[in-house]
Order: sequence, then structure tokens, then C-alpha cells
Amino acid sequence: MTSDPSSNGHVDKPKVLCPEKLSPDGLSMLRKTLHVDEVSKLTPEQLIEIIPQYDALLVRSETKVTKELLAAAKNLKVVARAGVGVDNVDVPAATKLGIVVVNSPSGNIQAAAEHTIALLMSMARKVPEACASMKAGKWERSKFVGVEVKGKTLGIIGLGKVGLIVARMARGLGMSVAAMDPYASPAVAEAANVSLVGSLNALLPQCDFLTIHTPMLASTRGMLSTDEIALLKKGARVLNVARGGIVDEPALLAALESGHLAGAAIDVFTSEPPKISDNPDSALTKLLLHPNCICTPHLGASTVEAQENVSLDVCEQVLQILAGDLPRSAVNAPIIVPKEYKTLQPFVRLVEKMGSLYTQHFSQPIAGVPGGEKTVQHRNTFDLIYEGELAGMSSTKPLFAALIKGLVSPISDGLSNVNIVNAEMVAKERGIFVNEQKSRDPGFSGQGQGGFSSLVTLVARSSSRAPSLSRHDSYLGPDGKDGGSRVKADRQHVISGYCSDNTPFISRLDRFSTNFVPEGHLLICHNYDSPGKIGQVGSILGREEVNINYMSVAPASFGAGAKTGMEAVNQRLAGLRREGSAFGNTTNSGTQTPQTPKEPTEALMILGVDREPAAEVVKELIGTGGVLSVSGVVL
Repeated sequence: MTSDPSSNGHVDKPKVLCPEKLSPDGLSMLRKTLHVDEVSKLTPEQLIEIIPQYDALLVRSETKVTKELLAAAKNLKVVARAGVGVDNVDVPAATKLGIVVVNSPSGNIQAAAEHTIALLMSMARKVPEACASMKAGKWERSKFVGVEVKGKTLGIIGLGKVGLIVARMARGLGMSVAAMDPYASPAVAEAANVSLVGSLNALLPQCDFLTIHTPMLASTRGMLSTDEIALLKKGARVLNVARGGIVDEPALLAALESGHLAGAAIDVFTSEPPKISDNPDSALTKLLLHPNCICTPHLGASTVEAQENVSLDVCEQVLQILAGDLPRSAVNAPIIVPKEYKTLQPFVRLVEKMGSLYTQHFSQPIAGVPGGEKTVQHRNTFDLIYEGELAGMSSTKPLFAALIKGLVSPISDGLSNVNIVNAEMVAKERGIFVNEQKSRDPGFSGQGQGGFSSLVTLVARSSSRAPSLSRHDSYLGPDGKDGGSRVKADRQHVISGYCSDNTPFISRLDRFSTNFVPEGHLLICHNYDSPGKIGQVGSILGREEVNINYMSVAPASFGAGAKTGMEAVNQRLAGLRREGSAFGNTTNSGTQTPQTPKEPTEALMILGVDREPAAEVVKELIGTGGVLSVSGVVL
């Protein structure tokens, strides 16, 4: 085992396991901040035994990342495949566990395309056979007469990144190029002088050479078998530098043996490495030994440059994911448009904090409210509303995932690994419904909304309610005499926030207008807005050596909601007047004239503290009179 020499025994660094050989440049990048272990030739049992201690796993193609291995990887956040294909990774199992699977879809594109052309030319000019003959001391010029590729037609199945480079190289060799790819852009194909055809049956009869550049999917497994090969010209040649199993190996062998195909060049196989000695009579063994088949041991990405590229690429992604950033090339997560990546990133943190704040502040029993655990309403329907620049984003999946993580993490054991990969699955299992809305109101202005370009609003409501930002839940507590009561004015909660210089801020809690950074230990005190309350709270916390890092006072500022929040107070005052309580002034006649007293206003105090105060301290805060409730939040 080769351990990171710079770790100095610090066990708090995230740990990365690399059981296969990777380019040292990428690993050197990881070692600056992570603990890296390079361990080779592990058995599956040994890998399962040590994997629980690692946060990231870097593999190439040899290591099989199975369902059993992933289940044992209790701390694993990311599996990074240094290459394009992820056939050796159980992606559905990783998705269910919230483990991000990333690859390097572009690091070895050029290498794979060049290897395809190298095999094509080797096959056309019989280079391997001629080389072997020369090394055997022979001089057999007449035996190795080849064919020119100029003027021949190259058929390409899959006109993606590799296929397109192959097409351009083939055009440079003077070949005609036809391709079949239902997802290819006609404009791109036309620009590359490639003729797109609509079906495999239309493509195959044209081909002198046929090359495949598609991923291994259920729909592509065995796609070139006996019937398809029969459609090729007699004397055609087939290449596979994509994935083993796309070409039916027994069917390919039969076509070579019958003489229908003049040659084959294979870099990938259904079983890697193929074991020739184990079964000499198998179709794969006979194919490998056939004189008209050129074989290479999966060398498509085996160039110095490609190995450096994929290593650097996946190692950069591991660093980003372990730092909490969005995955760039995750195969089990939505693709994020690069230009939107930086805009979304700070809002991912904000929305996660909003979800956690909701769960801890609104969906938990609140101190000072008798029977609070019975009156808490656990809502499962949420509106997530984007205004401003965010409304123009093509994908807000990272924000959806952040909300689910924030909602469930404070109340779930073992579900902290909720992310963009498994968020929808977790939401479905928990019965959480999120309605994402984009408000493109032309009246929204960053300058008009406090200098920020986007606003996010979370509305928690019962599923039977339509969204309405003016509705809220209001809670009224002790009046100093009866110990308090809790009155529900409506059935939903509202939290709004924005980002400034990549820092998240909460700007609204229900009807209260505020402005604080959702970070660390917070005390949210609901109180009557009267002189002395701040001093009383500060004095009690100071005496208990609870340090206040900052404080934000949030007035009741949202019109209709604020009025609704005072309905119970008005009812209590009206009751006191009917009972003859001493409200009003004495007139000249000496009689007492009832007069409506001034309504007490409410506010929130949001206190950032260095630690969570004891339950007795919270109880004393409420006992001061005028502090209606206190909730503790850790963000």
C-alpha cells in the first residue's frame, strides 16, 4: 500500500482509494488536500473489507464496483471512472445510495479515434501479419497485398464525439463516410461531409469498412449479429473500439471463417481479459487466433496524453464533489450547462439551508408552546419559487436536490448523503412533493430587491392548498398570566432567501422581514416588539456564558399576514374589555369610556450563538414575559 506521505497521520482528511494504476499527475493533485491510498491487486473480498473507510474510489476498467461493494462503502461519496464507459460500475445501486458516479467523457476521445484509424489502416495493409512474418525471418511481399482506403466507404454506427473525429480523419484519407445515429445533428454531419442514414439496414450494404462508436446499452448489446453482418458487402471489414458485446463474437467468427468478411479489428471483448488457455474451443478464443482478425488489449485510451487527461479530469471532479460542488460529468445525475454552473452553486447551499431551517424551526415542537408536539403540522408539499436570473436556468435539479437534503437531514439517520443523484428517489420514498415554479416577472429587478439578482421562496403547505405567499401560520404565546396558547391562523409557511457575493441570506421567515446568514447555532425568539426584550435575552445568555456572535431583529412586515397574525390578540383584548378591565380614559362626567388600546406588535430575534443553550435557559427566556417561543436551529 502506498499512502499519502503528506497526510502526516491526519485522519480527518477525506480518504481516496485507487486500486488501479492512474497517471500520477491527478493523484498528486489529490494529495494536496486528501489522503490517497494506492492499493493494487485486491481481491473483491479484500476490497469490500477496506472500502468503508473511504470517501472516494478511483477505478479504470479492471475493478468491478458491484452492488455488494457499494453497500459496504458506508462513507463513499463518489466513484470516479478514469475513462468513458462505466460498465464495471453498478450505477443503479450507486444511485440508490446517493453515490455520484463520474467519468471522463472527453479525456480519451482523440486517443480512441486515432486507435480506430490505426486499426483500420493495419487491417487494410495487413501490417501486423507482415511484421510477424519479418520477425520470423521471412520475406513474403506477395502474401501481404492490401487494399487502399481512398474511395472506399466507411460506415460509422454512432456519430458522437469519437465517431465524428473518426469521420473527419477518414475524410482526410479520401474515404466516403456514411453514419447511422438517431441522435446526431444533421447540421453537424453535413459540416463534416458525412451522409446520415436512417437505419442500420440502410447503412450496412454501403460499407467497405464498418466501425462502431456507441455506448453499451440494452439496445446496443449484440446489435451487430448474424443478420446484420449478412447485409455487409462481401469482403467488408469490421472494427470495434467501443465496447465488448456490441458485436456478436460468434457471429463475427462465422463470417470470417466463411469468407464473407475479409477482416476484423477488435480492441474490446465481452470478457476482459479474455482467457484463451482456459477454453481453446470457445468462439472468443478462435476469433482471437483467426489470421484475419487483428486484436489489441483494450488500447483505445492507452496513450500518455489520454491517461493524463482522464486522470486529471476525474481527480478534479473528486475534489469538487468532496468539497460539496456540483458534479460536472456524473453519469447518474442531470447534466448542468457549464455557463449556469457558477450561478447555481451558491444557491445550492442557500436552498439546502432553507430546507433545514424549515424542518428545524417550523416542523419541530417549539419551546414555550404547551403540547407543541401535538400541534406541529408536518407538511409534505412544497412550492419552490425562483425569481430573477434563476428563473432563466435550463435545469434547477441541483436546487431540488438541495431542498430534499435540507428537509430530511435534520430528522434522518443515514440519509445525509442525499444529493442530485438520489434526491428524487428519496423524495418519493418520503412522500415529499415539490412544485418548482419560475417567475419571469419583468418587474423583478436586482436593484429593486436589495441588490441581488435572484430570489428563492419556499412555501410549505398542505397538499389541498394552492400556493399563496400572503398566507402563513401565526403562533401566539404567553401573555404573562396563563402560560400561553398557540393559534393557527393559516396552514402554510414561507421562507425566502437570496445570495450576495456567493453568501446565502435569509430575507423572510413567514411574515417577518429579516436578513441573516443561515450558519451555525441559531436561536429564533418570537417576541412582542417592546423595549427591553433584547437586553433581557442578552443578559440571560451572557450569564450562562452563551456568547452572541450576531443578532438580527425581524419585524412583522408582510401585510396581510401580519394582520392575520394579530387576530387572536384582538380577540383577547375585546374579551378583556367586555369583562370591565381598566382600559380607557375618564371623561368630564366621571364615567369611564372604553378605548381600543394600541395593538402590541411582534418581531423575531435571530441570534447567532456559539453553542446551543440548555433547556433551562430556554425556559427562562420564555419566562421573562413577552418572549412567546424559542426554537433552536443548527445550520
